[in-house]
Amino acid sequence: MSEQWFVVNVGDAEWESKGEFGVRCRFESPDARFPHFGITVQVLQPGQPSGLYHAEDAQEGFLVLAGECLAVIDGQEHPLRQWDYFHCPPDTRHVLVGAGEQPCTVLMVGAPRSASLSEILYPEDPVAARHGASVAHTTRSSMQAYADRSYTGGPERAPWPQA
Repeated sequence: MSEQWFVVNVGDAEWESKGEFGVRCRFESPDARFPHFGITVQVLQPGQPSGLYHAEDAQEGFLVLAGECLAVIDGQEHPLRQWDYFHCPPDTRHVLVGAGEQPCTVLMVGAPRSASLSEILYPEDPVAARHGASVAHTTRSSMQAYADRSYTGGPERAPWPQA
């Protein structure tokens, strides 16, 4: 965990590819996770899901900073545009999918993944499946859910020019 305060510009922070799930900036390193919450900026291309449809035991929040996306929430589609905020209480089934003509940038805040990985449900869902964001068989195993997906990649440059 980072014991020191810091300031970093999102364009200068470390970015990583999530394979078929866009690119993200986590503001923290793998060996120095924030202990109380996770914060990520994720960029999705049109049609690109943020991950697999899931529900977890912690609340999350999603603020669309730029572009448009589609939130699949409890099996229903909800369009989101710039400055829309999606409050996601614990156990809410959800995924975001890039929409529109331009990339979508989303600020995501929630509990640190390391604290709740065993509590994530990946349910089958026909609406999420239409967007390539559903598992074939319901599971609570992240390893099983992402086994046939290109989830991880290497370092990535910020997806916009730095000032």
